[in-house]
Amino acid sequence: MNKAPKETIERLEKLKKTIEHHRHAYHGLDKPEITDEAYDSLVRELEQIEGEYPALKSIDSPSERVGGAPLEEFTKVKHVSRQWSFDDVFDASELKKWDEKVRNFVKKAGLTDEKIEYCCELKIDGLKVVLTYRDGLLVQAATRGDGEIGEDVTQNVKTIRSIPLKLKSSKSLVVVGEIWIAKDVLDKINHDREKSGEPIFANTRNLAAGSIRQLDPKVTSSRKLDSFIYDIDMIETVPATQSMELELLKKVGLQTNPFYKVFENLEGVQKFYEEWTKKKETLQYVLDGIVIKVNSRKIQQALGYTGKSPRWGVAYKFPAEQVTTVVEDILFQVGRTGVVTPVASLRPVRVAGSTVSRATLHNEDEISRLDVRIGDTVVLQKAGDVIPDIVSVVRELRTGREKKFVWPTHIAACGGDGRIERVPGEAAWKCSSKDSYEQQKRKFYYFVSKKCFDIDGLGPKIIDVLMDNNLVATFDDIFTLKRGDLLALPRFAELSVDNLLASIEKARNITLPRFLTSLSIPQVGEETAYDLVEYFSDKDSVLERLARASKEEIESIHGVGPIVAAAVYSWFRDLDNTKLVRNLLKSVKIEVTAKASDLPLGGKTFVFTGTMPTLERVAAENMVRQNGGEISSSVSKKTSYVVAGENPGSKLDKARSLGVKVLDEDEFRQIMLQSKT
Repeated sequence: MNKAPKETIERLEKLKKTIEHHRHAYHGLDKPEITDEAYDSLVRELEQIEGEYPALKSIDSPSERVGGAPLEEFTKVKHVSRQWSFDDVFDASELKKWDEKVRNFVKKAGLTDEKIEYCCELKIDGLKVVLTYRDGLLVQAATRGDGEIGEDVTQNVKTIRSIPLKLKSSKSLVVVGEIWIAKDVLDKINHDREKSGEPIFANTRNLAAGSIRQLDPKVTSSRKLDSFIYDIDMIETVPATQSMELELLKKVGLQTNPFYKVFENLEGVQKFYEEWTKKKETLQYVLDGIVIKVNSRKIQQALGYTGKSPRWGVAYKFPAEQVTTVVEDILFQVGRTGVVTPVASLRPVRVAGSTVSRATLHNEDEISRLDVRIGDTVVLQKAGDVIPDIVSVVRELRTGREKKFVWPTHIAACGGDGRIERVPGEAAWKCSSKDSYEQQKRKFYYFVSKKCFDIDGLGPKIIDVLMDNNLVATFDDIFTLKRGDLLALPRFAELSVDNLLASIEKARNITLPRFLTSLSIPQVGEETAYDLVEYFSDKDSVLERLARASKEEIESIHGVGPIVAAAVYSWFRDLDNTKLVRNLLKSVKIEVTAKASDLPLGGKTFVFTGTMPTLERVAAENMVRQNGGEISSSVSKKTSYVVAGENPGSKLDKARSLGVKVLDEDEFRQIMLQSKT
């Protein structure tokens, strides 16, 4: 039998005392000091030690107390409407900021007569499904996939009893909902799998997702899946509010979640959130938050979408799962903008369904606030899919051997002499040198990524090789690479070189929002880039106008605050940055460079409805924009053309009633060809 080291024995005794302290605080005093999850994590560590060293286990031990790319096996389905994901908020202050953005936008849009209400719904942790009914009959069911292309799972979804094969109405509509599985069903299935020696499912969501993707519908049927439907993507007459939409779904025979409410202010929303934070465990389905949507459909349409999510809705997540672990070291990461971020290296621990060994410490002030030391036991939480945070230190477990962390003055990865400096007015530190090797690498990784120039075959490893061999130093160098340069490098064969050069050539054409995103301007990601381009799109030259804009003008843009405005303003006044833009523009082509009114389709507005036989919606809309036209989501007397494909919906009827010209795909392509001549 292994003899336990002295440090392990000390750790075990401290764990027992700490666990007992928190048990008494919770059960005896009704004043818990840590979450149940963090408490359970301490108990698990105790059990692990006792499992490894059974002789240490005593009769009074607390452990004795009872207390997104589609699968290849399925046909791919093009969604009628893009399937978005909501942005997340995690506390009342973040929710308030979102509410302020909504109200400011409504005011600027001149919709002051529209009442701002919020429809709050439970956020079920299941699998998203898109259902298509034609004349009241279920004809297709698809998974979300990447938002544009999903998997056809119609036969499996037909086994779910709460999803009607025929509606109580002969309506044609496309609806969105969540497939889930009851906790009791999960328990029974896992019990049976354990008995037969099969691996168990980790949670209800994994089981629901695995069940709906079964190739044999009989297996899906045996899993007793259930559903809630919550949105209408397409229907002839769209209800005026989200709550009316839910009532309509229920009326036609679809199962909706009954626990939704409409509120006129954030106080009601917050109470609803707090109520379900406490009650979520009483349900048979798993909740991970609530979804808050602007109730008015008119305001929703005005708010629209960012590059990745609706502006009119947000997911308010429940408190994240928490565990405890030990800080083994504190390291530093240098970001692409030179910001230095301290990162805790952790004893590996499982949190929110995955094993992690790193956690962000954010900045020097956060380390001081937490008083976190190397060797400390800490409470760790993972909110959503982001890197975990350290919430607090379990000081009762300190031994005296922990090392207090001293903030450095130099970091080698910063390049030059390694000096770092604090950013005035912020808690952040940055490399004094703006051109460190580490920063440049990360900027290059971002520049070639899918959200920017999307250069296939030019990943981090290839970037490293190119930089190590002094073939690229600035972004525009990528577009000057020659075949001979690459063939001289190790592990580069002729075919791979030709493929890479072809990808680089293809990437020379880029949209302005992606171009702006690629530049690594501090605070400017995809969403902000779209906002900037949208604001300046009616000016002579977006880039020139943006470069000349004052901080005040930039700050006035919807979605842009003072910190972002200051960062954009400063970036465009750096001579090296303006030189970079000039050099890049010699090698790449911005897809729309002329003033919209000077282009063939200037002043023309297009509305798309239905699915075209061969042309994807995004590609068609880009054709219009490239020729100066505008895209609208609704039909009015000002609409120039409605392009109609299969299953066009009510927009086609409205176009005909207003006398708007309707085009099919061939006619649309003809107009695009004429605009180029």
